[in-house]
Amino acid sequence: MKRRVFIKNTGLGAGGILTAGSIVTIIAACNKNNMMNGGGMNMGGQPVPVTEGSFTRLLPIPNTVSGNATLTAQATTANINGSNISVLGYQANGILGPTIRANSGINTNFNFQNNLSEKSNVHWHGLKISANMDGHPQALVNPGSSFNYQFPINQRAGLCWYHPHPDGATARQAFQGLAGLFIINDAEEAALSLPSGIYEIPLVIQDKRFTSSGITYNPSMGEVMSGYMGETIIVNGEASPYTDVATRYYRLRILNGSNARIYNLALSNNADLIIIGNDGGLLRNPATVKTVLLAPGERLDVLVNFAGLTAGTQVFLESRMFDNGGSAQGKQGFKIMKFKVTQTVSDSFIVPASLSAVNTIPASSSSKTRNFVINAMQMTSGMNMTGIHRINDKTYDKNRIDETVAANATEIWVLDNSQGDEPHPMHLHGVHFQVLERNGGRGQLTASESGWKDTVLVMPRETVKIIIPFSTLTGVFVFHCHNLEHEDDGMMLQYQLT
Repeated sequence: MKRRVFIKNTGLGAGGILTAGSIVTIIAACNKNNMMNGGGMNMGGQPVPVTEGSFTRLLPIPNTVSGNATLTAQATTANINGSNISVLGYQANGILGPTIRANSGINTNFNFQNNLSEKSNVHWHGLKISANMDGHPQALVNPGSSFNYQFPINQRAGLCWYHPHPDGATARQAFQGLAGLFIINDAEEAALSLPSGIYEIPLVIQDKRFTSSGITYNPSMGEVMSGYMGETIIVNGEASPYTDVATRYYRLRILNGSNARIYNLALSNNADLIIIGNDGGLLRNPATVKTVLLAPGERLDVLVNFAGLTAGTQVFLESRMFDNGGSAQGKQGFKIMKFKVTQTVSDSFIVPASLSAVNTIPASSSSKTRNFVINAMQMTSGMNMTGIHRINDKTYDKNRIDETVAANATEIWVLDNSQGDEPHPMHLHGVHFQVLERNGGRGQLTASESGWKDTVLVMPRETVKIIIPFSTLTGVFVFHCHNLEHEDDGMMLQYQLT
């Protein structure tokens, strides 16, 4: 059953609930429209419109720590849009944790202290580390307890991040504030002399729902279907912020830290976005675009040039409308943050023609192909509203290993959303991969999908093929949809590297 028809016929919008009477109505509506199929039916949510702010509050920059630090998950307060509200954070008096910046080749030591009233942990998204340090959904730290995450950084420069990953509670804990950036630097990157210091700006883009008391998280049935989205866009923990810029190149390190919302990023003056990196670090060569889709969990490394603009000019980073995003995505354009030109300078920086040595993995090197069908959302005939998102018709089971992979193997995985109606950003723990091809839907790879990735957006009616060189870091890892409501609903499987 098409999601929009389900919502229309049942009246289950953003605040809908199931009652005995509404169940009868649902069944009647489904029978009326011939939408019952084998005891299941497809469904979906509705858009959550964004309300733009005033863009008068300064963009905060998270404080930076090294590869040896303490992260304390806690209930705290943050001043957002002029109001002090209750949030979760990895440090006191603010949403988000510190930005971790470390060089490739070092050994890290992070003491995680859980001062929440519930179990939590830390997943190091994008880091290729051992399974016992990765933040598996079952590797939890009890309230009042601590855990030392210790691992070497054996990978190239790139923008990673960290967030909680407890099974069934990831979406809520992340939405209420637990996240932070993790920047890896190396010699290859340093040799490019890219914009740095105040000219390198981290941007964590999220959407939230605020009340006078805090961040609300109470997804309806429709929002479990399409993902929980907020009406307020925040960047680095502030709503609709601005930052002053000079007439020169800037490096923007962008994370989509939202639970579900996809952004179609562009500049309001239609200037170029020069993509130099993504999830797994630098691309081989820069790619110039006007717009780029960024799904939850994905990162972008972008150069923007404000040269030639006069003092006083305002340029907005915005999200534009886009097609084929399901029933709840891409229906509205809105501004995210403002750049205000306040200083005229000369700039000698030249965008390098070549960025990094990225070796393409030939498809012929794969020893095995695995197919993963992203099942259309299903509700059982018993009206069970859990497990409506599945991979190969399975939901997460901590006691089941879904795939067994040999260490050092190279495999092709096919992510098949050809029958689906919702976008799914698919994320693999413990590895980076290359995207080989996309069929159906958009029908081609995007400029941001070259190089190395750990999360790839699979739109409705699309099939995406990736190739993965696995390592020797044996153990149990998960792979899942990074729409966090889908993940918590069970759209996550386990693979064991042996």
